[in-house]
Amino acid sequence: MRIAHRLTSTLSALLTATLLMAQEPAKTNNIVVSGSIQSDVLIPQNDHETGAEKGDDWARTNTYADVSVMSKYVDGGARFEFLQHPLPGFEKDFKGWGVPFVYIKGKLKNAEVTAGSFYEQFGSGFILRAYEERSLGIDSHLLGGRVVYRPVEGIQVKALAGKQRQYWSLSHSWISGADVEVSIDAWSKRMQDSGTRLTIGASWVNKYEKQEDIMVDATHRLNLPEHVNAFDVRADLQKGGFHLLAEYAQKTQDPSADNGYIYRRGYVTMLSASYSQKGVSILAQAKRSDNMSFRSERSAIGTSSHINHLPAFTMDHTYALAALYPYATQPDGEWAYQLNLGYRWKRNTVIGGRYGTLVKVNVSYVHSIDHHRPDGNAAAAGTDGYGSAFWKWGDNKYYHDVNVQVEKKITKDLSLNLMYMNQYYNKTVIEGHGGDVHSNIFVADAKYRFGRSATLRGELQYLTTKDDEGDWLYGLLELSLAPHWMFTASDMYNCGDTHRHYYQGLVTYHIGSHRIQAGFGRTRAGYNCSGGVCRYMPATKGFTLSYNYNF
Repeated sequence: MRIAHRLTSTLSALLTATLLMAQEPAKTNNIVVSGSIQSDVLIPQNDHETGAEKGDDWARTNTYADVSVMSKYVDGGARFEFLQHPLPGFEKDFKGWGVPFVYIKGKLKNAEVTAGSFYEQFGSGFILRAYEERSLGIDSHLLGGRVVYRPVEGIQVKALAGKQRQYWSLSHSWISGADVEVSIDAWSKRMQDSGTRLTIGASWVNKYEKQEDIMVDATHRLNLPEHVNAFDVRADLQKGGFHLLAEYAQKTQDPSADNGYIYRRGYVTMLSASYSQKGVSILAQAKRSDNMSFRSERSAIGTSSHINHLPAFTMDHTYALAALYPYATQPDGEWAYQLNLGYRWKRNTVIGGRYGTLVKVNVSYVHSIDHHRPDGNAAAAGTDGYGSAFWKWGDNKYYHDVNVQVEKKITKDLSLNLMYMNQYYNKTVIEGHGGDVHSNIFVADAKYRFGRSATLRGELQYLTTKDDEGDWLYGLLELSLAPHWMFTASDMYNCGDTHRHYYQGLVTYHIGSHRIQAGFGRTRAGYNCSGGVCRYMPATKGFTLSYNYNF
Protein backbone atom coordinates (compact mmCIF):
# COMPACT_ATOMS: atom_id res chain seq x y z
CA MET A 1 0.00 0.00 0.00
CA ARG A 2 3.00 2.33 0.49
CA ILE A 3 3.55 2.48 -3.28
CA ALA A 4 -0.16 3.12 -3.87
CA HIS A 5 -0.20 6.00 -1.36
CA ARG A 6 2.87 7.59 -2.98
CA LEU A 7 1.37 7.26 -6.45
CA THR A 8 -1.93 8.74 -5.28
CA SER A 9 -0.14 11.66 -3.60
CA THR A 10 1.92 12.38 -6.71
CA LEU A 11 -1.13 12.26 -9.00
CA SER A 12 -3.10 14.47 -6.60
CA ALA A 13 -0.34 17.08 -6.74
CA LEU A 14 -0.30 16.96 -10.54
CA LEU A 15 -4.09 17.24 -10.66
CA THR A 16 -4.02 20.24 -8.31
CA ALA A 17 -1.56 21.96 -10.64
CA THR A 18 -3.83 21.24 -13.58
CA LEU A 19 -6.83 22.66 -11.70
CA LEU A 20 -4.88 25.85 -10.98
CA MET A 21 -4.13 26.15 -14.69
CA ALA A 22 -7.86 25.96 -15.32
CA GLN A 23 -8.32 29.27 -13.51
CA GLU A 24 -6.67 31.06 -16.45
CA PRO A 25 -8.82 32.28 -19.37
CA ALA A 26 -10.36 29.40 -21.27
CA LYS A 27 -9.62 30.94 -24.65
CA THR A 28 -5.89 30.85 -23.81
CA ASN A 29 -5.58 27.32 -22.50
CA ASN A 30 -8.72 25.74 -23.95
CA ILE A 31 -9.34 23.96 -20.65
CA VAL A 32 -12.71 22.48 -19.69
CA VAL A 33 -13.58 21.68 -16.07
CA SER A 34 -16.53 19.40 -15.29
CA GLY A 35 -17.70 17.34 -12.38
CA SER A 36 -20.54 16.23 -10.17
CA ILE A 37 -21.66 15.94 -6.57
CA GLN A 38 -23.93 13.17 -5.32
CA SER A 39 -25.03 12.89 -1.70
CA ASP A 40 -27.66 10.47 -0.37
CA VAL A 41 -28.62 10.84 3.29
CA LEU A 42 -30.80 8.70 5.57
CA ILE A 43 -31.93 9.71 9.05
CA PRO A 44 -32.82 6.21 10.26
CA GLN A 45 -35.51 5.02 12.61
CA ASN A 46 -36.08 1.69 14.31
CA ASP A 47 -38.88 -0.42 12.89
CA HIS A 48 -39.59 -3.61 14.82
CA GLU A 49 -42.08 -4.80 12.19
CA THR A 50 -39.53 -4.95 9.35
CA GLY A 51 -36.36 -5.31 11.43
CA ALA A 52 -34.92 -1.95 10.33
CA GLU A 53 -32.40 -0.64 12.86
CA LYS A 54 -31.42 2.94 13.63
CA GLY A 55 -27.93 2.03 14.82
CA ASP A 56 -25.52 4.38 16.55
CA ASP A 57 -25.49 7.11 13.87
CA TRP A 58 -28.22 9.74 13.83
CA ALA A 59 -27.62 10.16 10.09
CA ARG A 60 -26.00 8.06 7.38
CA THR A 61 -24.68 9.20 4.03
CA ASN A 62 -22.92 8.07 0.88
CA THR A 63 -21.38 11.20 -0.66
CA TYR A 64 -19.27 11.49 -3.81
CA ALA A 65 -17.63 14.47 -5.51
CA ASP A 66 -15.98 14.11 -8.93
CA VAL A 67 -13.94 16.63 -10.88
CA SER A 68 -12.36 16.31 -14.34
CA VAL A 69 -10.08 18.73 -16.16
CA MET A 70 -9.69 18.33 -19.93
CA SER A 71 -7.30 20.09 -22.27
CA LYS A 72 -5.79 19.42 -25.66
CA TYR A 73 -2.88 17.35 -24.42
CA VAL A 74 -3.52 16.57 -20.75
CA ASP A 75 -6.60 15.40 -18.80
CA GLY A 76 -6.89 14.83 -15.09
CA GLY A 77 -9.52 13.89 -12.57
CA ALA A 78 -10.24 12.78 -9.02
CA ARG A 79 -13.11 11.60 -6.86
CA PHE A 80 -13.64 12.26 -3.18
CA GLU A 81 -15.85 9.84 -1.23
CA PHE A 82 -17.28 10.26 2.24
CA LEU A 83 -18.80 7.07 3.67
CA GLN A 84 -17.67 7.37 7.26
CA HIS A 85 -21.29 6.73 8.30
CA PRO A 86 -22.52 4.82 5.23
CA LEU A 87 -26.04 3.90 4.20
CA PRO A 88 -27.39 0.52 5.36
CA GLY A 89 -25.86 -2.30 3.35
CA PHE A 90 -22.52 -0.53 2.92
CA GLU A 91 -21.30 -0.57 6.55
CA LYS A 92 -19.11 -3.66 6.39
CA ASP A 93 -17.02 -2.76 3.36
CA PHE A 94 -17.16 0.90 2.42
CA LYS A 95 -16.98 2.67 5.79
CA GLY A 96 -14.34 5.39 5.51
CA TRP A 97 -13.48 8.45 3.48
CA GLY A 98 -10.77 9.67 1.15
CA VAL A 99 -9.75 10.05 -2.51
CA PRO A 100 -9.72 6.52 -3.93
CA PHE A 101 -9.81 7.61 -7.59
CA VAL A 102 -7.29 9.98 -9.19
CA TYR A 103 -5.68 9.99 -12.64
CA ILE A 104 -3.76 12.02 -15.18
CA LYS A 105 -3.86 11.29 -18.92
CA GLY A 106 -1.54 12.46 -21.67
CA LYS A 107 -2.90 12.63 -25.23
CA LEU A 108 -0.98 12.64 -28.48
CA LYS A 109 -2.18 12.27 -32.04
CA ASN A 110 -2.35 8.47 -32.03
CA ALA A 111 -1.88 7.57 -28.38
CA GLU A 112 -3.18 8.06 -24.85
CA VAL A 113 -1.24 7.29 -21.68
CA THR A 114 -3.05 7.13 -18.33
CA ALA A 115 -1.38 6.97 -14.93
CA GLY A 116 -3.47 6.38 -11.81
CA SER A 117 -7.05 5.13 -11.61
CA PHE A 118 -8.96 4.02 -14.68
CA TYR A 119 -11.92 1.96 -15.85
CA GLU A 120 -11.69 -0.43 -18.77
CA GLN A 121 -13.59 -3.16 -20.59
CA PHE A 122 -12.36 -5.64 -23.19
CA GLY A 123 -15.10 -6.76 -25.56
CA SER A 124 -18.27 -7.72 -23.69
CA GLY A 125 -16.37 -7.87 -20.41
CA PHE A 126 -16.02 -11.65 -20.23
CA ILE A 127 -12.37 -11.42 -19.13
CA LEU A 128 -12.12 -7.76 -18.03
CA ARG A 129 -14.63 -5.18 -16.93
CA ALA A 130 -13.45 -2.56 -14.44
CA TYR A 131 -16.45 -0.35 -13.73
CA GLU A 132 -18.47 1.55 -11.12
CA GLU A 133 -22.06 0.90 -10.00
CA ARG A 134 -22.69 2.93 -6.86
CA SER A 135 -26.13 1.51 -6.14
CA LEU A 136 -24.51 -1.92 -5.74
CA GLY A 137 -21.38 -0.73 -3.97
CA ILE A 138 -19.19 -1.74 -6.92
CA ASP A 139 -16.03 0.12 -7.87
CA SER A 140 -13.53 -2.24 -9.49
CA HIS A 141 -11.23 0.35 -11.10
CA LEU A 142 -7.54 -0.38 -11.51
CA LEU A 143 -4.72 1.73 -10.08
CA GLY A 144 -1.73 1.60 -12.39
CA GLY A 145 -1.11 2.49 -16.03
CA ARG A 146 -2.83 2.14 -19.38
CA VAL A 147 -1.75 2.89 -22.95
CA VAL A 148 -4.10 3.21 -25.94
CA TYR A 149 -2.36 3.33 -29.34
CA ARG A 150 -3.79 3.68 -32.85
CA PRO A 151 -0.87 3.00 -35.20
CA VAL A 152 -2.96 3.24 -38.38
CA GLU A 153 -6.56 3.82 -39.24
CA GLY A 154 -8.71 0.87 -38.22
CA ILE A 155 -6.41 -0.59 -35.56
CA GLN A 156 -6.53 0.12 -31.84
CA VAL A 157 -4.21 -1.48 -29.28
CA LYS A 158 -4.58 -1.27 -25.50
CA ALA A 159 -2.17 -2.39 -22.79
CA LEU A 160 -2.61 -2.04 -19.04
CA ALA A 161 -1.37 -3.13 -15.65
CA GLY A 162 -2.42 -2.34 -12.11
CA LYS A 163 -4.07 -3.40 -8.89
CA GLN A 164 -7.81 -3.51 -8.36
CA ARG A 165 -9.58 -1.40 -5.77
CA GLN A 166 -10.83 -3.39 -2.79
CA TYR A 167 -12.97 -0.88 -0.93
CA TRP A 168 -10.37 1.30 0.91
CA SER A 169 -7.36 -0.79 -0.03
CA LEU A 170 -5.99 -2.59 -3.07
CA SER A 171 -6.08 -6.25 -4.02
CA HIS A 172 -3.01 -8.40 -3.39
CA SER A 173 -2.78 -9.44 -7.02
CA TRP A 174 -1.44 -7.69 -10.12
CA ILE A 175 -3.65 -7.53 -13.19
CA SER A 176 -2.22 -6.95 -16.64
CA GLY A 177 -3.62 -7.30 -20.11
CA ALA A 178 -3.81 -6.24 -23.73
CA ASP A 179 -6.53 -5.81 -26.32
CA VAL A 180 -6.46 -5.41 -30.11
CA GLU A 181 -9.39 -4.35 -32.28
CA VAL A 182 -9.21 -4.25 -36.07
CA SER A 183 -11.91 -2.54 -38.14
CA ILE A 184 -11.80 -4.38 -41.46
CA ASP A 185 -14.15 -1.90 -43.12
CA ALA A 186 -11.59 0.91 -42.64
CA TRP A 187 -9.54 -0.70 -45.44
CA SER A 188 -12.39 -1.61 -47.81
CA LYS A 189 -14.11 1.04 -49.86
CA ARG A 190 -16.67 -1.51 -51.03
CA MET A 191 -17.69 -2.21 -47.42
CA GLN A 192 -17.86 1.50 -46.65
CA ASP A 193 -20.02 2.17 -49.70
CA SER A 194 -22.42 -0.62 -48.72
CA GLY A 195 -22.64 0.53 -45.07
CA THR A 196 -20.97 -2.65 -43.78
CA ARG A 197 -18.84 -2.57 -40.64
CA LEU A 198 -16.77 -5.53 -39.44
CA THR A 199 -14.63 -5.41 -36.30
CA ILE A 200 -12.46 -8.28 -35.06
CA GLY A 201 -10.99 -8.23 -31.57
CA ALA A 202 -8.74 -10.29 -29.33
CA SER A 203 -7.85 -9.81 -25.65
CA TRP A 204 -5.59 -11.27 -22.98
CA VAL A 205 -5.66 -10.76 -19.20
CA ASN A 206 -3.26 -12.12 -16.61
CA LYS A 207 -3.74 -12.22 -12.84
CA TYR A 208 -0.68 -12.73 -10.67
CA GLU A 209 -1.54 -13.73 -7.10
CA LYS A 210 0.87 -15.30 -4.62
CA GLN A 211 0.32 -18.68 -3.01
CA GLU A 212 -1.73 -18.92 0.17
CA ASP A 213 -2.50 -21.73 2.58
CA ILE A 214 -5.70 -23.42 1.41
CA MET A 215 -5.93 -26.83 3.08
CA VAL A 216 -7.83 -29.78 1.59
CA ASP A 217 -7.58 -31.56 4.93
CA ALA A 218 -5.39 -31.43 8.04
CA THR A 219 -2.22 -32.43 6.17
CA HIS A 220 -2.68 -31.47 2.49
CA ARG A 221 -2.32 -27.95 1.08
CA LEU A 222 -3.43 -26.97 -2.41
CA ASN A 223 -0.72 -26.03 -4.91
CA LEU A 224 -2.38 -22.90 -6.30
CA PRO A 225 -1.43 -21.38 -9.68
CA GLU A 226 0.13 -17.95 -9.19
CA HIS A 227 -0.61 -16.91 -12.79
CA VAL A 228 -4.12 -17.18 -14.25
CA ASN A 229 -4.54 -16.23 -17.90
CA ALA A 230 -7.76 -15.44 -19.75
CA PHE A 231 -8.27 -15.02 -23.51
CA ASP A 232 -11.11 -13.57 -25.58
CA VAL A 233 -11.82 -13.43 -29.32
CA ARG A 234 -14.80 -11.79 -30.99
CA ALA A 235 -16.27 -10.61 -34.28
CA ASP A 236 -18.82 -7.80 -34.67
CA LEU A 237 -20.67 -7.35 -37.98
CA GLN A 238 -23.12 -4.53 -38.78
CA LYS A 239 -24.94 -3.83 -42.01
CA GLY A 240 -27.93 -1.55 -42.16
CA GLY A 241 -30.28 -2.59 -39.38
CA PHE A 242 -28.59 -5.98 -38.93
CA HIS A 243 -26.04 -6.60 -36.15
CA LEU A 244 -24.27 -9.87 -35.31
CA LEU A 245 -21.81 -10.39 -32.43
CA ALA A 246 -20.01 -13.66 -31.70
CA GLU A 247 -17.58 -13.98 -28.78
CA TYR A 248 -15.61 -16.72 -27.04
CA ALA A 249 -13.49 -16.52 -23.88
CA GLN A 250 -11.44 -19.04 -21.91
CA LYS A 251 -9.64 -18.99 -18.56
CA THR A 252 -6.83 -21.25 -17.30
CA GLN A 253 -6.97 -23.14 -14.00
CA ASP A 254 -8.20 -20.81 -11.26
CA PRO A 255 -9.16 -22.59 -7.99
CA SER A 256 -11.25 -20.19 -5.90
CA ALA A 257 -13.93 -19.93 -3.24
CA ASP A 258 -16.53 -19.59 -6.03
CA ASN A 259 -15.81 -23.00 -7.55
CA GLY A 260 -14.81 -24.88 -4.40
CA TYR A 261 -11.09 -24.75 -5.32
CA ILE A 262 -11.30 -27.07 -8.30
CA TYR A 263 -8.85 -26.95 -11.21
CA ARG A 264 -11.25 -26.97 -14.14
CA ARG A 265 -10.72 -24.32 -16.83
CA GLY A 266 -13.36 -21.69 -17.47
CA TYR A 267 -15.28 -21.01 -20.68
CA VAL A 268 -17.95 -18.66 -22.03
CA THR A 269 -19.53 -18.51 -25.49
CA MET A 270 -22.01 -15.91 -26.70
CA LEU A 271 -23.95 -15.23 -29.88
CA SER A 272 -26.11 -12.12 -30.27
CA ALA A 273 -28.11 -11.08 -33.33
CA SER A 274 -30.38 -8.08 -33.79
CA TYR A 275 -32.34 -6.37 -36.53
CA SER A 276 -34.10 -3.05 -36.49
CA GLN A 277 -35.85 -0.80 -38.93
CA LYS A 278 -38.60 1.77 -38.56
CA GLY A 279 -41.33 0.18 -36.45
CA VAL A 280 -39.66 -3.26 -36.03
CA SER A 281 -36.92 -4.55 -33.72
CA ILE A 282 -35.64 -8.08 -32.99
CA LEU A 283 -32.92 -9.19 -30.57
CA ALA A 284 -31.91 -12.83 -30.00
CA GLN A 285 -29.09 -13.85 -27.65
CA ALA A 286 -27.62 -17.06 -26.29
CA LYS A 287 -24.78 -17.52 -23.80
CA ARG A 288 -23.13 -20.53 -22.21
CA SER A 289 -20.78 -19.94 -19.30
CA ASP A 290 -18.87 -22.61 -17.36
CA ASN A 291 -16.75 -21.94 -14.27
CA MET A 292 -15.99 -18.40 -15.48
CA SER A 293 -15.89 -16.50 -12.19
CA PHE A 294 -12.66 -14.45 -12.32
CA ARG A 295 -11.58 -12.51 -9.22
CA SER A 296 -8.51 -10.56 -8.21
CA GLU A 297 -8.56 -12.44 -4.89
CA ARG A 298 -9.31 -16.16 -5.06
CA SER A 299 -10.77 -16.34 -1.53
CA ALA A 300 -13.17 -13.40 -1.95
CA ILE A 301 -16.95 -13.80 -1.98
CA GLY A 302 -19.86 -11.44 -2.63
CA THR A 303 -19.78 -8.57 -5.12
CA SER A 304 -16.11 -7.63 -4.60
CA SER A 305 -12.97 -8.57 -6.52
CA HIS A 306 -14.58 -9.42 -9.87
CA ILE A 307 -12.20 -8.83 -12.76
CA ASN A 308 -14.77 -9.79 -15.38
CA HIS A 309 -18.51 -9.52 -15.90
CA LEU A 310 -21.03 -12.07 -17.15
CA PRO A 311 -24.27 -10.38 -18.28
CA ALA A 312 -27.44 -12.10 -17.13
CA PHE A 313 -29.35 -12.01 -20.46
CA THR A 314 -32.48 -11.19 -18.48
CA MET A 315 -34.48 -7.98 -18.57
CA ASP A 316 -33.65 -5.31 -15.96
CA HIS A 317 -37.15 -4.28 -14.91
CA THR A 318 -37.98 -0.80 -13.64
CA TYR A 319 -41.45 -1.61 -12.27
CA ALA A 320 -41.27 -2.44 -8.55
CA LEU A 321 -43.06 -5.80 -8.52
CA ALA A 322 -41.48 -6.97 -11.78
CA ALA A 323 -38.11 -6.35 -10.09
CA LEU A 324 -39.07 -8.03 -6.81
CA TYR A 325 -37.28 -11.27 -7.76
CA PRO A 326 -34.24 -10.20 -9.86
CA TYR A 327 -31.90 -12.76 -11.38
CA ALA A 328 -28.21 -13.00 -10.44
CA THR A 329 -25.75 -14.67 -12.84
CA GLN A 330 -24.56 -18.02 -11.45
CA PRO A 331 -20.74 -18.25 -11.34
CA ASP A 332 -20.54 -22.05 -11.76
CA GLY A 333 -22.17 -21.84 -15.18
CA GLU A 334 -25.46 -21.47 -17.02
CA TRP A 335 -27.22 -21.56 -20.36
CA ALA A 336 -28.98 -18.21 -20.86
CA TYR A 337 -31.29 -17.18 -23.70
CA GLN A 338 -33.10 -13.96 -24.45
CA LEU A 339 -35.48 -12.85 -27.19
CA ASN A 340 -36.84 -9.31 -27.58
CA LEU A 341 -39.45 -8.38 -30.19
CA GLY A 342 -40.90 -4.95 -30.82
CA TYR A 343 -43.48 -3.83 -33.36
CA ARG A 344 -45.19 -0.47 -33.78
CA TRP A 345 -48.52 -0.44 -35.56
CA LYS A 346 -48.81 2.69 -37.66
CA ARG A 347 -51.23 5.51 -37.05
CA ASN A 348 -54.74 5.34 -38.44
CA THR A 349 -54.83 1.53 -38.61
CA VAL A 350 -57.20 -0.82 -36.78
CA ILE A 351 -54.68 -1.71 -34.06
CA GLY A 352 -52.57 1.44 -34.28
CA GLY A 353 -55.51 3.82 -33.85
CA ARG A 354 -55.01 7.54 -34.12
CA TYR A 355 -51.55 7.67 -32.54
CA GLY A 356 -50.06 4.24 -33.20
CA THR A 357 -49.45 1.29 -30.83
CA LEU A 358 -46.16 -0.25 -29.70
CA VAL A 359 -46.07 -3.89 -28.56
CA LYS A 360 -42.93 -5.40 -27.00
CA VAL A 361 -42.36 -9.06 -26.11
CA ASN A 362 -39.43 -10.28 -23.99
CA VAL A 363 -38.55 -13.90 -23.25
CA SER A 364 -35.65 -14.82 -20.93
CA TYR A 365 -34.71 -18.36 -19.93
CA VAL A 366 -31.77 -19.53 -17.80
CA HIS A 367 -30.85 -23.16 -17.03
CA SER A 368 -27.94 -24.98 -15.40
CA ILE A 369 -25.28 -26.65 -17.54
CA ASP A 370 -24.39 -30.32 -17.43
CA HIS A 371 -22.12 -31.38 -14.52
CA HIS A 372 -20.95 -34.97 -14.44
CA ARG A 373 -18.15 -37.01 -12.84
CA PRO A 374 -17.20 -40.60 -13.68
CA ASP A 375 -17.48 -41.64 -10.04
CA GLY A 376 -20.81 -39.86 -9.59
CA ASN A 377 -19.56 -37.85 -6.63
CA ALA A 378 -19.67 -34.09 -6.18
CA ALA A 379 -16.69 -32.00 -7.32
CA ALA A 380 -13.94 -31.99 -4.67
CA ALA A 381 -11.30 -29.36 -3.93
CA GLY A 382 -7.98 -30.14 -5.61
CA THR A 383 -9.55 -32.13 -8.47
CA ASP A 384 -10.50 -31.18 -12.02
CA GLY A 385 -14.05 -30.82 -10.73
CA TYR A 386 -16.40 -32.22 -13.34
CA GLY A 387 -17.04 -32.77 -17.01
CA SER A 388 -19.69 -30.90 -18.99
CA ALA A 389 -21.19 -31.74 -22.37
CA PHE A 390 -21.53 -28.46 -24.28
CA TRP A 391 -25.13 -28.77 -25.50
CA LYS A 392 -26.50 -30.69 -22.54
CA TRP A 393 -28.51 -29.00 -19.79
CA GLY A 394 -28.13 -29.76 -16.12
CA ASP A 395 -30.83 -30.68 -13.63
CA ASN A 396 -31.88 -27.20 -12.47
CA LYS A 397 -33.88 -24.49 -14.10
CA TYR A 398 -32.82 -21.14 -12.67
CA TYR A 399 -35.15 -18.51 -14.10
CA HIS A 400 -37.63 -17.58 -16.76
CA ASP A 401 -39.43 -14.36 -17.58
CA VAL A 402 -42.05 -13.93 -20.30
CA ASN A 403 -43.55 -10.47 -20.53
CA VAL A 404 -45.67 -8.50 -22.97
CA GLN A 405 -45.90 -4.70 -22.92
CA VAL A 406 -48.30 -2.46 -24.81
CA GLU A 407 -47.60 1.28 -25.07
CA LYS A 408 -50.58 3.22 -26.35
CA LYS A 409 -51.35 6.92 -26.66
CA ILE A 410 -55.11 7.22 -26.08
CA THR A 411 -55.56 10.94 -26.64
CA LYS A 412 -53.27 13.92 -27.13
CA ASP A 413 -52.77 14.17 -23.36
CA LEU A 414 -53.32 10.60 -22.13
CA SER A 415 -50.96 7.64 -22.65
CA LEU A 416 -51.16 4.13 -21.23
CA ASN A 417 -48.60 1.34 -20.72
CA LEU A 418 -49.78 -2.17 -19.88
CA MET A 419 -47.63 -5.17 -19.00
CA TYR A 420 -48.21 -8.82 -18.20
CA MET A 421 -45.33 -10.94 -16.92
CA ASN A 422 -44.99 -14.62 -16.06
CA GLN A 423 -41.92 -15.40 -13.96
CA TYR A 424 -40.16 -18.41 -12.47
CA TYR A 425 -37.44 -17.78 -9.86
CA ASN A 426 -35.33 -20.51 -8.28
CA LYS A 427 -34.81 -18.83 -4.92
CA THR A 428 -32.88 -21.76 -3.49
CA VAL A 429 -30.17 -21.51 -6.14
CA ILE A 430 -30.07 -17.72 -6.44
CA GLU A 431 -30.37 -16.78 -2.75
CA GLY A 432 -29.49 -20.04 -1.02
CA HIS A 433 -32.95 -20.82 0.39
CA GLY A 434 -36.64 -20.36 -0.26
CA GLY A 435 -37.69 -22.91 -2.89
CA ASP A 436 -39.27 -22.14 -6.26
CA VAL A 437 -41.32 -18.99 -6.84
CA HIS A 438 -43.89 -18.95 -9.66
CA SER A 439 -45.60 -15.60 -10.18
CA ASN A 440 -47.83 -13.62 -12.53
CA ILE A 441 -47.49 -9.83 -12.57
CA PHE A 442 -49.87 -7.23 -13.98
CA VAL A 443 -48.94 -3.56 -14.49
CA ALA A 444 -50.97 -0.55 -15.60
CA ASP A 445 -49.11 2.74 -16.01
CA ALA A 446 -51.07 5.84 -17.09
CA LYS A 447 -49.86 9.38 -17.70
CA TYR A 448 -52.01 12.46 -18.22
CA ARG A 449 -50.76 15.91 -19.15
CA PHE A 450 -52.55 19.01 -17.87
CA GLY A 451 -51.51 21.83 -20.16
CA ARG A 452 -47.81 22.47 -20.71
CA SER A 453 -46.45 22.26 -17.19
CA ALA A 454 -48.36 19.63 -15.20
CA THR A 455 -48.28 15.84 -15.66
CA LEU A 456 -49.89 13.21 -13.45
CA ARG A 457 -48.65 9.63 -13.66
CA GLY A 458 -50.09 6.62 -11.85
CA GLU A 459 -49.02 2.99 -11.52
CA LEU A 460 -51.03 0.02 -10.33
CA GLN A 461 -49.24 -3.33 -10.06
CA TYR A 462 -50.28 -6.73 -8.79
CA LEU A 463 -48.13 -9.83 -8.26
CA THR A 464 -49.90 -13.10 -7.57
CA THR A 465 -48.12 -16.24 -6.34
CA LYS A 466 -48.76 -19.18 -4.02
CA ASP A 467 -45.05 -19.26 -3.09
CA ASP A 468 -42.70 -17.32 -0.80
CA GLU A 469 -44.55 -14.42 0.91
CA GLY A 470 -47.63 -14.58 -1.32
CA ASP A 471 -49.33 -11.78 -3.27
CA TRP A 472 -48.21 -8.15 -3.53
CA LEU A 473 -50.00 -4.93 -4.49
CA TYR A 474 -48.24 -1.71 -5.48
CA GLY A 475 -49.58 1.77 -6.20
CA LEU A 476 -47.87 5.02 -7.16
CA LEU A 477 -48.91 8.60 -7.93
CA GLU A 478 -46.45 11.11 -9.35
CA LEU A 479 -47.24 14.77 -10.07
CA SER A 480 -44.73 16.77 -12.13
CA LEU A 481 -44.94 20.55 -12.24
CA ALA A 482 -42.43 21.61 -14.88
CA PRO A 483 -39.78 22.81 -14.75
CA HIS A 484 -39.00 22.50 -11.04
CA TRP A 485 -41.25 20.28 -8.90
CA MET A 486 -42.18 16.62 -8.61
CA PHE A 487 -44.29 14.97 -5.87
CA THR A 488 -44.35 11.17 -5.49
CA ALA A 489 -46.28 8.84 -3.18
CA SER A 490 -46.12 5.04 -3.33
CA ASP A 491 -47.02 1.98 -1.30
CA MET A 492 -46.04 -1.67 -1.76
CA TYR A 493 -48.32 -3.94 0.28
CA ASN A 494 -47.92 -7.63 0.99
CA CYS A 495 -51.33 -9.27 0.75
CA GLY A 496 -49.98 -12.68 1.72
CA ASP A 497 -47.99 -13.65 4.81
CA THR A 498 -46.83 -10.39 6.39
CA HIS A 499 -49.50 -7.79 5.49
CA ARG A 500 -46.85 -5.09 5.64
CA HIS A 501 -46.85 -1.72 3.92
CA TYR A 502 -43.65 -0.36 2.36
CA TYR A 503 -44.52 3.27 1.73
CA GLN A 504 -42.60 6.22 0.35
CA GLY A 505 -43.30 9.94 0.00
CA LEU A 506 -40.91 12.16 -1.97
CA VAL A 507 -40.63 15.80 -2.98
CA THR A 508 -38.13 16.65 -5.73
CA TYR A 509 -36.95 20.09 -6.83
CA HIS A 510 -34.91 20.79 -9.98
CA ILE A 511 -33.21 24.06 -10.79
CA GLY A 512 -30.51 24.28 -13.43
CA SER A 513 -27.99 21.50 -12.78
CA HIS A 514 -29.18 21.00 -9.19
CA ARG A 515 -31.57 18.29 -8.02
CA ILE A 516 -32.78 18.03 -4.42
CA GLN A 517 -35.08 15.29 -3.13
CA ALA A 518 -36.52 14.89 0.36
CA GLY A 519 -38.76 12.10 1.61
CA PHE A 520 -39.87 9.67 4.25
CA GLY A 521 -40.55 5.98 3.96
CA ARG A 522 -39.88 2.35 4.64
CA THR A 523 -38.05 -0.08 2.35
CA ARG A 524 -38.10 -3.85 2.22
CA ALA A 525 -35.02 -6.02 2.74
CA GLY A 526 -34.01 -7.69 -0.48
CA TYR A 527 -31.61 -7.79 -3.39
CA ASN A 528 -30.72 -4.84 -5.58
CA CYS A 529 -29.52 -6.06 -8.97
CA SER A 530 -28.14 -4.66 -12.21
CA GLY A 531 -26.94 -6.73 -15.15
CA GLY A 532 -26.94 -9.97 -13.16
CA VAL A 533 -24.89 -8.57 -10.25
CA CYS A 534 -26.76 -8.32 -6.95
CA ARG A 535 -26.21 -6.89 -3.47
CA TYR A 536 -28.34 -7.62 -0.43
CA MET A 537 -29.83 -4.46 1.10
CA PRO A 538 -31.37 -4.50 4.62
CA ALA A 539 -34.74 -2.98 5.48
CA THR A 540 -34.77 0.74 6.29
CA LYS A 541 -37.14 3.35 7.67
CA GLY A 542 -36.63 7.08 8.07
CA PHE A 543 -36.20 10.46 6.41
CA THR A 544 -34.15 10.69 3.22
CA LEU A 545 -32.39 13.59 1.53
CA SER A 546 -30.65 13.43 -1.83
CA TYR A 547 -28.65 16.11 -3.64
CA ASN A 548 -27.18 15.92 -7.15
CA TYR A 549 -25.24 18.60 -9.01
CA ASN A 550 -23.46 18.49 -12.36
CA PHE A 551 -21.19 21.18 -13.70
